[in-house]
Amino acid sequence: MKKVIITGASSGIGEALAIEYANKGYALGLIARRLDRLEAIKDKLEKKGIPVAIRSLDVIDDQQILPTLESISDELDGVDIVIANAGITAIHRTGKDDFETNRKVIQVNLISAMATVDAAAYIFRNRKVKGQIVGVSSISAFQALPGSAAYSGSKAGFSNYLSAVRMELANKDITVTTVHPGFIATELADNMDKYPFVITSEKAAKAMVSGIAKQQANVIVPRLPWSVLSRLMTLVPEKLMSKAFQ
Repeated sequence: MKKVIITGASSGIGEALAIEYANKGYALGLIARRLDRLEAIKDKLEKKGIPVAIRSLDVIDDQQILPTLESISDELDGVDIVIANAGITAIHRTGKDDFETNRKVIQVNLISAMATVDAAAYIFRNRKVKGQIVGVSSISAFQALPGSAAYSGSKAGFSNYLSAVRMELANKDITVTTVHPGFIATELADNMDKYPFVITSEKAAKAMVSGIAKQQANVIVPRLPWSVLSRLMTLVPEKLMSKAFQ
């Protein structure tokens, strides 16, 4: 039985990924802040015969990421895929005297995500096993979104980081996949209905798992229209982008 560890697994994309992998017969290692939510998911899936290990962790405490991944991997007796999915979003206008919001976004989405990838690589390399590392980024890595400067910056940085890691680990039997979701309806972001091409987390998870299984370097979800729009967005004049996201 293959095993996957997912951070940010208590809701949204993370929970949907857990259910999708459970449907495919994977054992699960689920990590998130809210232990009660993880316990509910564990109870539901174990009734279907799926082994589930859970750990409560706020990834903002990045020093605890490696020991937590090692602990949950030991409980599962190994791991095949580690998905760095934990993340937060924030609408914040620059210069509004609340830089702490930006700091937290960068910490969780970039520093802690990098720490998760680094920890996964350490586990695979230390145990001399093949593995796959998946980082959940965003289409905003391709084009910054006004009003979400820190979020856009964190995702662009994470995607760039993952590209470098992919090249570093190419000869180590460790595959690195970057997932770039478009607008996904989750509890993390309010008023998603005002954005175009919104899909459910369940639909997103199916597409992600498919791309991960193919060990694609980059997975854009949904592939259409974002594989096309992500290129076109970089050609849109900044003045127009600014007006579109007022």
